[in-house]
Amino acid sequence: MLSVRDLHSYYGKSHIVQGVDLDIGAGEIVSLLGRNGAGKTTTLKSLVGLVSGSEGRVELDGRRIDGNRTCAIARQGVVLVPEHRGIFAELTVEENLAIAERRGSGRTRSAVYDLFPRLAERRCNRGDAISGGEQQMLAIGRAVLCSPKVLLLDEPTEGLAPVIVDELIRIVRGLAQEGIAVLVVEQNIRFCEAVASRHYILSQGKIVFEGTSDEFGRASDARETYLALGSPGKSAGDAQTIRQGINQ
Repeated sequence: MLSVRDLHSYYGKSHIVQGVDLDIGAGEIVSLLGRNGAGKTTTLKSLVGLVSGSEGRVELDGRRIDGNRTCAIARQGVVLVPEHRGIFAELTVEENLAIAERRGSGRTRSAVYDLFPRLAERRCNRGDAISGGEQQMLAIGRAVLCSPKVLLLDEPTEGLAPVIVDELIRIVRGLAQEGIAVLVVEQNIRFCEAVASRHYILSQGKIVFEGTSDEFGRASDARETYLALGSPGKSAGDAQTIRQGINQ
């Protein structure tokens, strides 16, 4: 489905993403993990052409999409839900969805409301008059209207209550069952372990771990080194606390 080879991205002279390789199959959910500043968001933006200084090969179904404009990449089926959702605050839920709906896409607002019943109840509310969880649902619903083959989710659970996170788990799993490939950038390890079948860890712009859920569960050293908050070399007591939190 989506194949990425030797991806490099720059902001000015800063080399942010340094030779990333990753693959996502149809109907597969994959997580991209790492500390803040590791290059995760830049990787997602590079895949959809939002970082001008990107190099490398990005293929969708065997056809190259790197070098295309963001709108063209979206039409081909790679759609990004950004970290800050990007909804229009002054438009209603209905209007936010209406501007994303495309004739002949196979996805309708009614289908989005079936997927997110909360949005149907709020359809007349402005974007800034719904909860953070509902805003995230709206952002995902708007992306779904584009009939994505690959859905890129940047920090979808940030700031959300656990009950909403559980609902997002159900929704993301459902999208994958429809054949959509999902790449999730997240700090919430529990969410990633609940939805993803494979995991990548990014550190300083490079992939430092790749593995299945079972391999990720056994990779305590990699998780403590690359995912623990703060600097490497924490005390044994701190490491034990981190391990317990990750495994909950």
